Amino acid sequence: MNEFEKCWLNYNRADIVPEYIKQIDTVICESNSHIAENAVNEVCIAMKDIYGIEINRASSDKTNGSIILKIFDENDQKYAGTFTPDKEGYVIYFVKENNNIIVASASDAGVLYGVFRLFRELIIHGMSEDMLICENPQIPFRMINHWDNMAGDIERGYSGNSFFYDDYKIIIDDRTKMYARLMSSVGINAITINNVNVHKIETELITDTYLSEVKQISDIFNSYGIKLYLSINFAAPMELSDIDNCDPLNEDVVAWWEKATAHIYEIIPNFGGFLVKADSEGRPGPFTYGRTHAEGANMLARVIKPYGGIVVWRCFVYNCRQDWRDRKTDRARAGYDNFAGLDGQFEDNVILQIKNGPMDFQIREPVSPLFGGLKATNIFLEFQIAQEYTGQQIDICYLVPMWKEVLDFNTYATETATVKNIVSGKEYGNAVCGIAGVTNTGNDSNWTGHDFSAANLYGFARLCFNPELSSEEIAKEWAAITYKDDLVRKNVYEIIIDSRSTYEKYTSPLGIGWMVNPNSHYGPFVDGYEYDRWGTYHRADRNGIGQDRTVKYGTGYTAQYNEPWATRYENVETTPEELLLFFHYTKYDYVLSTGKTLIQHIYDTHFEGVDEINVMIDKWKEVKGLVDDKIYERVYERMNRQLYNATEWCDRVNTYFYRMSGISDEKGRTIY
Repeated sequence: MNEFEKCWLNYNRADIVPEYIKQIDTVICESNSHIAENAVNEVCIAMKDIYGIEINRASSDKTNGSIILKIFDENDQKYAGTFTPDKEGYVIYFVKENNNIIVASASDAGVLYGVFRLFRELIIHGMSEDMLICENPQIPFRMINHWDNMAGDIERGYSGNSFFYDDYKIIIDDRTKMYARLMSSVGINAITINNVNVHKIETELITDTYLSEVKQISDIFNSYGIKLYLSINFAAPMELSDIDNCDPLNEDVVAWWEKATAHIYEIIPNFGGFLVKADSEGRPGPFTYGRTHAEGANMLARVIKPYGGIVVWRCFVYNCRQDWRDRKTDRARAGYDNFAGLDGQFEDNVILQIKNGPMDFQIREPVSPLFGGLKATNIFLEFQIAQEYTGQQIDICYLVPMWKEVLDFNTYATETATVKNIVSGKEYGNAVCGIAGVTNTGNDSNWTGHDFSAANLYGFARLCFNPELSSEEIAKEWAAITYKDDLVRKNVYEIIIDSRSTYEKYTSPLGIGWMVNPNSHYGPFVDGYEYDRWGTYHRADRNGIGQDRTVKYGTGYTAQYNEPWATRYENVETTPEELLLFFHYTKYDYVLSTGKTLIQHIYDTHFEGVDEINVMIDKWKEVKGLVDDKIYERVYERMNRQLYNATEWCDRVNTYFYRMSGISDEKGRTIY
């Protein structure tokens, strides 16, 4: 499927062209790099699409009516004041005297980001005579992780198939460039293009079988300021040679990686590096040989360091063959148990990639304690933009509020050790840190399956660039640049802004999670993972529900947090209620701060969730005729599927707990 739309870059034609815009007819750019050429092209595209104005390229001696793209100098400093852009930052200002708009940065990449920001600003706010925008990205690495397989499918993909691969062939076409444009427009600067679960055929991506085509993708990415990375198989020496092990201390293994890496950089000189999933869910790793994760990661890091490359090492390591009868083994503990003791042992070009919560992208989890346990190690925060457990791009679930909670969380490793300060490098002075997101894109014409899921992709990138933005600001910004009509913008904003809360209401209560159908992870199955080798999560019985993770009686997980969190989570009275059942087994008649019992809270929230979906649908019906019919119908169809899903969740969860507890709904509603 090659048809594709342009998401938030599908610029809507302005009804009125301001006078200062009418006077602009040229773009000036002294640089001739590929990135600079794309910046010039973006000016031409935006001016034509938004204002109907054809822009020509002019020499630098033209003095008026231009958009000027340049390297920041002392003349720009007069306007920027105390601000100085870094290599990816920018200054944008308007010079009324000659009707010039200036976009200046320390690099061509920063200029390109500035161009995209300029036109967002013009679309949303217009331009005042004293316009001045000064911004540096606050997160150094802003990475997208693809879980695309070379067969063409996507693990946890909900937007069609891969646009990188089909039947073990690499696809390079106009869509590849459009994707690079989309990612660059919101400041993404790193992308891995294959699944972290690297199978044998994907292992060959680092060989001559595919490297020339990988280079073509890398070149396209580079021209938009993006570095390409590859997920690798830790056992590649065994898969691709006659070496019979992948022990990271084996000299033959090291020599194999040295040769393979040298060849990669010979073909792709600006290659970014490796992403590794090791000793996790059946993937090979250093544990097999009695080695630590530090020894495994450091071997690769030393190999790739001479080329400026980095190794991103995922911390998603846990025992996936648990006994449900065992009340002490706790999947939530695993990340901290495996990595906290290795703090300070990793090479300076190793980054540990840590999921936002200790489990696996549930609608509600505490922040992983590993963020507060590592002070001398480079860290990536990993979010999942793909809605694996949060509606699979059928149900609307705007995830930015969740991500904001994580970024703002204070780990109390120091008084200022919020997650955003750690992954920005502000807290410990690390330059090699950032945020990675498992993407929600596929080859559906609208890229993200549900049109509103684009708000998550857009919002993720915007938070990476500026984690101080609010969920509300991002939602309004996305709606404003995606839709033209004011009522559509208003209603879309109102539909998505509380959708995370709505989804949480009709699915898993108070931090439990996992009540989904195994394998698909969509739709309700209260006991789907309750007697399972992957873990046991809610432990409901006739008296109550919840997992005891306290030191006093449970798994001891609460002790992995710094104070005051350790004490707060240990005690049921001080645990935030939205996480109550994650940390504590709680009886059904326990009274919450609302005055409701736990069981009544479960009943009420599930009914409320269904009601809120009906309100969403009504708001969408109001905009019929104000958006393209194709867009209206595909959103409407998914909203009705969401209503069915929410109703199933409501009825099944409420019925389960009514039958388990024997306690009726005090409001007398139908529970089956």
